Amino acid sequence: MTADAALRAQLDTLTTEAFRPDLAEIDRLDTLALARLMNAEDAGVPAAVAAELPAIAAAVDAIAARMARGGRLVYAGAGTAGRMGVLDASECPPTFSTGPGQVVGLIAGGPSAMVEAVEGAEDSPELAAADLAALQLTAEDSVVGISASGRTPYALGAVAYARARGALTVGLSCNADSALAAAAEHGIEVVVGPELLTGSTRLKAGTAQKLVLNLISTITMIRLGKTYGNLMVDLRASNEKLRARSRRIVALATGAGDEEVEGALAAAGGEVKAAILVLLAGVDGPTASALLAASHGHLRAALARAAAPGAPDPTAGTAAPAP
Repeated sequence: MTADAALRAQLDTLTTEAFRPDLAEIDRLDTLALARLMNAEDAGVPAAVAAELPAIAAAVDAIAARMARGGRLVYAGAGTAGRMGVLDASECPPTFSTGPGQVVGLIAGGPSAMVEAVEGAEDSPELAAADLAALQLTAEDSVVGISASGRTPYALGAVAYARARGALTVGLSCNADSALAAAAEHGIEVVVGPELLTGSTRLKAGTAQKLVLNLISTITMIRLGKTYGNLMVDLRASNEKLRARSRRIVALATGAGDEEVEGALAAAGGEVKAAILVLLAGVDGPTASALLAASHGHLRAALARAAAPGAPDPTAGTAAPAP
């Protein structure tokens, strides 16, 4: 059997590549009927994700534990899967003030592959290893390989390289019993079924990947103290809209009026969490920052520390916590 024939035989076994005879004449439908059909197909995706929530939660807890120790979260995929990872990673700095390189999206073929196909890139596990080597991957990092088919060499190569170096590995696929899930410590298989257009995994599979990555990054950041309730208190106010949102978040968290909010943000150097602490704990800006540092950035813990009877001065640096 030739390599091409072997690949075609492999694709024939994948749910995401399956042909649906019942959809063979959808091009004859009017536009509204097509829209209704496609929407009905998409409606099943959240249920498929729900079936994998225990596996997703286990992966998130493991990722958050490593990130709390200074590790990074790295997504690796090709084509649509890679683009989903890059998208999720790129949204973390403005939303959660993640540091440079704390959440990374790797796509086979590099940044240019975001907008155009890079021939052969997805077929190279060596390319994935080189991309991760360039990051100087450590055992504290977490690598999420993403592939709708669960067989993409780039994603498999990323997981293999990461696992060999002691990094945490997660395999996100849209087929059951996938090679990718089997290769990773944490396998997540969101089986969405055949696509409306045969093999077009940018549809239901891409939507499923987006939903899972939303879960992974958002809940990880909640675990790391990047939120206060459902407020994005680690927001990075890099434009006027985000500056307005920062003021609104401080107001929602504290009930303070506009002048108080502005004063607190000025005292805290524009940092939302510190401004909330200024208002709720009645401390000055430097003390708020010190309380947050002593609480590893967790606002609730900083508030509890500030309210504790006989709480030490966090700026002293050597005082022991109150018993």
